[in-house]
Amino acid sequence: MSALLTALALLFTLIYTATSSCTPSDLAALLAFKSSLNEPYLGIFKTWSGTNCCSNWYGISCDPTTGRVADINLRGESEDPIFEKAGRSGYMTGSINPSICKLDRLSTLILADWKGVSGEIPGCVASLSNLRILDLIGNQISGKIPANIGNLQRLTVLNLADNRLTGEIPASLTALANMKHLDLSSNKLTGQLPADFGNLKMLSRALLSKNQLSGAIPNSISGMYRLADLDLSVNKISGWVPGWIGSMRVLSTLNLDSNMISGQLPASLLSSTGLGIVNLSRNAIEGNIPDAFGPKSYFMALDLSYNNLKGPIPGSLSSAAYVGHLDLSHNHLCGPIPVGTPFDHLEAPSFSFNDCLCGNPLRTC
Repeated sequence: MSALLTALALLFTLIYTATSSCTPSDLAALLAFKSSLNEPYLGIFKTWSGTNCCSNWYGISCDPTTGRVADINLRGESEDPIFEKAGRSGYMTGSINPSICKLDRLSTLILADWKGVSGEIPGCVASLSNLRILDLIGNQISGKIPANIGNLQRLTVLNLADNRLTGEIPASLTALANMKHLDLSSNKLTGQLPADFGNLKMLSRALLSKNQLSGAIPNSISGMYRLADLDLSVNKISGWVPGWIGSMRVLSTLNLDSNMISGQLPASLLSSTGLGIVNLSRNAIEGNIPDAFGPKSYFMALDLSYNNLKGPIPGSLSSAAYVGHLDLSHNHLCGPIPVGTPFDHLEAPSFSFNDCLCGNPLRTC
């Protein structure tokens, strides 16, 4: 009986130790991570004291079974009381210490919206095989996206937007078969989208605007049956708008404005019953606007301004179920503006700077 009691006591001690404090290696890694950062206003790192990083360390969560650090959630814009008490958003400087890679049970790494965190993403981050969320948005991080980012097979969210990243999108990124949200917008990325970008079958949002990406839209995207939001605006994308975009089942938002896209508008884009927001402005699209709208067309916003479109406004547009915002300005359109909906609620700027459009709300024909 005494041996059994001893064994139970030892088991209880082991469980208590695992669930009440982090391991020495995790503690050392977090302290090294902290040493490379400076947060002067909110006092977040003042809570990182003592040896138990699993208890009351701001932004740190541990696995209750193993006692290993599982989540780092440090966001510079938060509704947390520590932010509300200070009456301000956060500001942090410094860099991401490679010691973060010693937290080999980490599933969430969020160091977002701090405005001043700089340096590069440590390449060893690609070794964190349990990582599901990597969110570094809103900093000044530079350098390249780690080449082996595709090793993070459990990753579902990759948000590196609003930084200063350079170089090309790593070829390995398309191996992230479980990724659902990708945001690389507002960086300085160059090169083309990987030809096999469509391998990201689980992706619902692909946000890549405000970079220097070039080349055509990869045909492989046509097979992304969960993609709802595609934003390639403000890049150097060339080629033409592929016809298959209008046939994508889930796609509801398409932003391709401010690129170098040419060719003609595919009819399938305008006859789509799923697309609700389409912005193709500030390109070099030419030819007539296809007379392809129907009673199931429902556009909350359709912007074709600043292109080389010619000919009349298609009469079928008046048969659309709904058109909220329409901008056809700065083209070479000509002829009478159709009457009825949606034209009865649109104002002159929607049609201005064309060759010879007439009718309400412009001059009488």
